Amino acid sequence: MASRREVLKAGVFAGVSLGAVAAQAQAMTPILASQLEWTEGFDASAPSQAQVHSARPTLSAETALYTEQALVRYMDIAAQGGWGLVPEGQVLKIGVRSPAVGALRQRLAISGDLMDVGGMSDSFDSFVDGAVRRFQLRHGLLSDGVVANATLKQLNTPVDYRLRQLETNLVRVRSMSGFLGDRYVMVNIPGAEIEAVEADIVHSRHQAVVGKIDRQTPLLNSKINLIKFNPFWTVPRSIIIKDLIPKMQTDSGYLDRQKIRIYDQRGNPLDWRTINWNSEEAADYLFRQDPGDLNSMGSVKIEFPSPEGVYMHDTPSKGLFGENARFHSSGCVRVQNVREYVYWILKNTPEWPQDRIAQAMTSGERIDAPVTDPVPLYFQYVTAWANSDGIVQFRDDIYQRDGLNVAFQ
Repeated sequence: MASRREVLKAGVFAGVSLGAVAAQAQAMTPILASQLEWTEGFDASAPSQAQVHSARPTLSAETALYTEQALVRYMDIAAQGGWGLVPEGQVLKIGVRSPAVGALRQRLAISGDLMDVGGMSDSFDSFVDGAVRRFQLRHGLLSDGVVANATLKQLNTPVDYRLRQLETNLVRVRSMSGFLGDRYVMVNIPGAEIEAVEADIVHSRHQAVVGKIDRQTPLLNSKINLIKFNPFWTVPRSIIIKDLIPKMQTDSGYLDRQKIRIYDQRGNPLDWRTINWNSEEAADYLFRQDPGDLNSMGSVKIEFPSPEGVYMHDTPSKGLFGENARFHSSGCVRVQNVREYVYWILKNTPEWPQDRIAQAMTSGERIDAPVTDPVPLYFQYVTAWANSDGIVQFRDDIYQRDGLNVAFQ
């Protein structure tokens, strides 16, 4: 008789639905929880935080294989009853002693984040702190070791939901398993994360700010071909209607403070006092913000062909990169540590060494830098995957594209 694991693997690789595979697995001889191989490495190859982020890119030729393996292992957890809920109502952090900590330990042990150290005591010690931080990193959260709202939500997401996420995203990562380029940039929208990849190794990772739920960042394949230093910002029509006009209705000094100038269709400057702000008349004009500290694109704009007219850019609002949920833009992508990112994009453009880039960014002067070797760029939507270290990553389905929330939340 085939082993239970063989049945699970056969189902995954043959493309059988998870429901059918799980039902068959449940019908087989049960395995005691104490016999499960929680530490076989699929989530816990090592307890260090550094190993949560692999040097390999999110989407590589092997990502589909590792995601398939994660599916089998999460099926194993589901077949044994999944994990219990961590009680709500109390913030858990190092030094706390509570029965809820015992439940937290069990939850982290089942997912492989906590090694079998210290038993199942009710004390939140340094081992639990490290496990929580590791769990947070795997779920795209700030790694502060505190179990509060955002972390508790991820801990109490059912294993069935995680299984369906892995199954849905396996299709996505398979479609991106081909050659993406010797150098390329990958933006994972639900993770609000950017990877600069070279020779199949991540050169640098950058936090991003991406589109709001009602102003979504689009999927695209393109090539970065131009860097603009100290750009003017031309306000998109959608922002004029949704944000700028309402702001002027309540704060007439807004444009002056933000150094935004108004022009008619012929390029003639206009005075804001001549515009009826209680209508959409202003949407017919051009609004352009001067370069400088207030400019919404910061010191750099990164351009590429896009049907939707989106781009990547710096931002004066650096504090947004420190949030768990970085979905604040109108569709464009803001880049953390943009100087390092631009260094890498222009590394093969001889006339733009790093010292010239640094000077251009601080000069306040409008300068263009065409990219000698346009860099392939991918905006993708991946909410679950596994890497070569066996670590499984999950992100929130912020744009509701997995089709799972009705069934599982």
